[in-house]
Amino acid sequence: MNDTASDPFAGAARIIPKRLSSGYTWAECPRWHEDSLWISDMYAHRLVRIGADGDAQTALDLSTRTSVNDSEVIPGGFGWLPDGRLIVTSMHERLVLVFDGENLTEYADLRALATGPVNDMVVDADGRAYITQLGFELFENEEPKESALLVVEPDGSARALTELGGFWGANGVAVSADGRRLVTAEAFANQITVLDRDDQGRLSGRRVFAQTPELPDGICLDDEGGVWVGMPSVPAVARFAEGGAITDVIPLTHEQGFPPACVLGGEDRRTLYVCAGLEVMDWEKSRQSRLGSVWTAPVNVGGGANRP
Repeated sequence: MNDTASDPFAGAARIIPKRLSSGYTWAECPRWHEDSLWISDMYAHRLVRIGADGDAQTALDLSTRTSVNDSEVIPGGFGWLPDGRLIVTSMHERLVLVFDGENLTEYADLRALATGPVNDMVVDADGRAYITQLGFELFENEEPKESALLVVEPDGSARALTELGGFWGANGVAVSADGRRLVTAEAFANQITVLDRDDQGRLSGRRVFAQTPELPDGICLDDEGGVWVGMPSVPAVARFAEGGAITDVIPLTHEQGFPPACVLGGEDRRTLYVCAGLEVMDWEKSRQSRLGSVWTAPVNVGGGANRP
């Protein structure tokens, strides 16, 4: 990022991040839950809980699971149901799995609905899970194509939200604190998209929240309606206001890593936790090098009750 007139971040406040923890494969889908940071350590087949001192503990080990379709069991987005159970996407199995603290079982089968690996997920206050999907086989060099958002209702039934139209690689997904908005990043359209949400979880009113200068990945929301977006190709994480103004930016160097996702947590949720990594496409290299990391940066606006 050069400080020139053509720099889309030229007017944004710059925040320097600090390393919290490292040693991961590809760190993704961060969540703040019960005063701790959780992440998907994707190619290590696990979810990790990270303390304030950076100490990491495996919270859910998926490495011994037998896949339903001979694919690797790679965890993506995750969240918690109202009864406290943890649900997580198994990206290439195209399933949602549920963990009750002892047993890991199938929660929802999305194979008839998904046109590619399932991806991120946000769980609303009623236990409804909205799931994004790549829509195509990215890791087999297929060309991007549109695909539908998916939903798993509180009763466990699942469907594709085809009435909303196709999304270009919907990735990070979030629900506002008041439950009235769902926001997602359309990675291959370079835009953040917002939809209205009613009391029954139905979505409508699709529109562009902001255009992004580079591919947007994982997102989180703050209490003033801002959207923090990981942009791994820059590499940076930036805060967008509705309409596209960029108010804040957290730059990373290529040596620090490429940031796919972020979440607000800590006291008053005024710390931005940023995941970063160096190898997403070569899974075995990612496992061998373990250059994934988590960074922190103080921010002015907290995350409140926004999900995730």
